[in-house]
Order: sequence, then C-alpha cells, then structure tokens
Amino acid sequence: MKITKKKIFYWSPFLVPIATPKAVINSAYAIEKYSDKYECSILNYFGEFNRYKKEIDKKKINLKDGLYSKIYKFLPHNGKIKSRFSFLVIFILSFFPLKKIILDEKPDYLIVQLITSLPMLLLLIFKFQTKFILRISGLPKLGFFRKLLWKIALNKFYLITCPTKSTLDYIKNLKIVEIDKIKLLRDPVIDVKDFNFKINQKIDLNHKNYFLAAGRLTNQKNFLFLCKAFKILIDKYPQLKLLIAGDGEDKNMLGDYIHKNRLESNIFLIGHVKNIFPLMKSAKAFILSSLWEDPGFVIIEAAFCRTVVFSSNCITGPREIIKNNYNGYLFESNNIKSFVDNFEKIMDKNDNTVLLNNLRYTKNFSLFNHYNTFKNFLSIN
Repeated sequence: MKITKKKIFYWSPFLVPIATPKAVINSAYAIEKYSDKYECSILNYFGEFNRYKKEIDKKKINLKDGLYSKIYKFLPHNGKIKSRFSFLVIFILSFFPLKKIILDEKPDYLIVQLITSLPMLLLLIFKFQTKFILRISGLPKLGFFRKLLWKIALNKFYLITCPTKSTLDYIKNLKIVEIDKIKLLRDPVIDVKDFNFKINQKIDLNHKNYFLAAGRLTNQKNFLFLCKAFKILIDKYPQLKLLIAGDGEDKNMLGDYIHKNRLESNIFLIGHVKNIFPLMKSAKAFILSSLWEDPGFVIIEAAFCRTVVFSSNCITGPREIIKNNYNGYLFESNNIKSFVDNFEKIMDKNDNTVLLNNLRYTKNFSLFNHYNTFKNFLSIN
C-alpha cells in the first residue's frame, strides 16, 4: 500500500549568500533522509536558490520555481536602502503567489525563515489548513506597533523555533506568544559524510602557519577590527599570517587599510573559497570576530575540522557553542585589548583535549540531531 507523504514547504527568500540557505537545504535533506513519510520542497520564487541547484539536485530535494525565478540577479543585494527596496519587491510580488500555492497544494507545514512579515500578514488575513512554523534568530528589535503585530500574528503559528537558547529566552521574555509554542531547534550544520569528503580534498596551499577567518565582508563580521588587532600583534610577532576568506561590500575598505598600514605580507584577502574546509583543517586556529551571530556556522564547521576556535563572545551563538578553555577560546566582543591578551595565550596552543571536546560538541548540530528534535515536535515516525 502506497503511503501518502505529508508535505513540508520552506519559505526563505534571501538576497546575499548567508548561512540560512544551507540550513534550509540541510533541514529538508535531514527530514527526507531519516523519514520516508515526508516530502520537502523549497520555494524558489525569485531564483535565490539557483546557485544551490547542483547541491539540491544531488540531495534529491524538490525545488519549486515561481513566476519570478529569473529576476534575482536583477535585484539590488548590497546596501541598507537598496536591500530594503528588494525585500519590498519580493513582498509585493510574492503575496498572491504564496497564498495561491498554499491554498492549491495544501502543504501540511510551511517553515518560514526569512521575510517573515509576508506569511504573518497572510495568516492575519486568510485561513489555511497548513500549519505555519516560524524560525526566529537573533534578538529582533520590536517597537510598540511591531510588538503588537507580532503578538497577534505569532499566536496563529503552529510553532516558533529558535536556533540558540539566547534567542529562545529572549522571545519567551517578550511574553507575546504561548511559551509552549517556542522550541529550541539547532540548525543542521554538519553532514558528516559530505564534510569528511570536503575536508580531505587536496588543494594547493600557498600559505603555511596561518590563522584563518571567513565570512561575508560586512560590518557584522567585524573584519576591520580583526585587521586592527592583528596590526598590534604583527608589530610584536612579524611572522604572523592571517587569511580572510570571503567577499562583500567592505572588501575595498579592508584592502585600503591593509595597504596603508603595509600589512600586505601578513594579512591576505583571498576572496570566496568554494571549499573552505581544507583551509580550516590546516589553519593554526580559526577566528570569529563577529558583532553578532546566530549561531555561527563557521565555528561549528571549524570545530568539526579539528581546528582550534578563537571567537568573539558576541550575543547569541558563540558563547553557547564555545565554553572558554574547554572546547575553544573566547575574547570580549569588539575589544582589541581582550583580543590581543587572549590571542597571545593561545597562539601556539594545540590542546588535544580542547579539540576533542570541540569535536564532540558538533554532534548537537548534526543532520540527525536536527531531524530527531524536529520529529519530537511534529510527531514524525
């Protein structure tokens, strides 16, 4: 007898290649990998997931293209005002198509990750058989009217999930939704088989004895702070090398700082790296300098690569993942003195106990752990 699978749709439009798309793809993959009773589909209304089609096809996840699946490349991606304009375009053009696909295909669940105001508005206006699940990350700022809107809308959601305990506690303390609806659901970062394959790929390394940082070159990642901190260290330790992998709007500004301070022999902007894991594995340590994360995929990935992690203790994420001197090392966020003092303590550390503890902790972010937690929420068998 053929089993009718329940349908899960993911709504997660984005402008820049952040970590969320990885979480969406891995979540859908994990559920289908460990359960034969669910069929997952990712809504690709603006072509934002086109760059991931090869991976999505490999993992046999259904990608539902929308009417505007070719306009993504024409939308402005960078800059606060331009990105707000793009989100407004996505909101307006998606309103009726999203409503239509929910009513026509009747998915059992719609998991909402980004541009959450649109599904919220749909829930306020229309009635659906579909159960809406909202993922909230970070510590969203709520003014009076936004808080009132959230209080009305969130109680219409079937479930609210948070990737970190900090966000979970924050949402609970707002007292705008039933506490029983709010759940901790770790992001599925680690696909063990895929990671082991990527880590062991051979690449040409032009650098040795280097420290590594990676991420979009944006204010959030705080790479200018990192360069300034390394300048102080390089004055004392001229042999230090820092590689920064990634692209973004701060690239020229960072390049100018490196040039003006004659750091070209010590700090290298190496651009986007398709497979960062061999670089992580060979690094003396991986450094996260962010002002905020939730949770901080790269330090979880670095931990799995058995690399020492030195991280900002920024709000949400890193301070929950890294226990100082147990499975990594922390410094006070955006504090150069704290960075320099603590960096000198760990420069040549390669404590196997710390590395082992770090590796053990990554299982909390495995595909199976994500599925198993989700299963308990939805009673998936």
